[in-house]
Amino acid sequence: MKAVLCKEYGPIENLVVEEVPTPEPGPGQVRIDVKAAAVNFPDVLIVQNLYQFKPEPPFSPGGEVSGVVGAVGEGVTHVKPGDRVIGSAGFGGFAEQVVLDAPRVIPIGDHMPFDEAAAFVMVYGTSHHALKQRAELKPGDTLLVLGASGGVGLAAVELGKVMGAKVIAACSSQEKVDVCLKHGADDGFVYPRNPLDRAQQKALSDKIKELTGGKGADVIYDPVGDDYAEPALRAIAWKGRYLVVGFAAGEIPRIPLNLALLKGCQIVGVFWGMFTGVERKLHEENMSELMAWYQEGKIKPFISKRYKLEEAVQALQDMSARKVVGKIVLTT
Repeated sequence: MKAVLCKEYGPIENLVVEEVPTPEPGPGQVRIDVKAAAVNFPDVLIVQNLYQFKPEPPFSPGGEVSGVVGAVGEGVTHVKPGDRVIGSAGFGGFAEQVVLDAPRVIPIGDHMPFDEAAAFVMVYGTSHHALKQRAELKPGDTLLVLGASGGVGLAAVELGKVMGAKVIAACSSQEKVDVCLKHGADDGFVYPRNPLDRAQQKALSDKIKELTGGKGADVIYDPVGDDYAEPALRAIAWKGRYLVVGFAAGEIPRIPLNLALLKGCQIVGVFWGMFTGVERKLHEENMSELMAWYQEGKIKPFISKRYKLEEAVQALQDMSARKVVGKIVLTT
């Protein structure tokens, strides 16, 4: 089978596509014939040894896939060969076939296209957990989403509306803001690219306050970090919840903790990957709710571009350069 391989940590350009042996499932495992694999920002980080999980090279990046069950190991009963499924891989998904532990494999019906299935679990799972369990988002809250046109950002926009919040989308271009407005955002604005000087940081805070009637945002969803974090936090509402989701802009920000004191707010970490393992039952309940919302047409992955497996380097470069709107996928 073909697989995208990271033979040693380093630049994205060093990835290669090679023939490797077809993996066989062991007890409690499932082999998926991959039809589509989503491209996510952690895939960019993992090949550069910048992510929390550090697989031993050689390995394939790719954290989530969809496809058809090709074979099952002893003890697997919830899926069988021929079933359509989603798989949460962590890594290994940029390949024609992948073997996963059975609990990481979710059956899907014929109503869900493979590309949408591959683009579903990580972004909606992360944003749903962030808004529901970590922020306890309530109807009537104002939700500010930074990096709102990206995968997790656009999922947060959609989910915020489903959960009854007023949603403000912050993006790096008007084109991206327009996408968010089409997906349910109530308002939006363009922020400057980092690095931000003091005047730009103040302008960012002032804009958030303006769009919230001077109150500030009740919940701030931040997958961006860097120079955007502090000015956004300065515009949070009293008793607001600031969600630390990621650092796509580059640097991990250093937040003056007096802001948390002055705002009476919470700075809340969101680590969905750990959540799915530590609180598996709650994760399963979340996924059931998300699948129901998908079937009801309340949420739907926006896939802006599809690439062939051999184009994985270009897909990851586009993701790294923040050119991606919504989701992109590889197809086999």
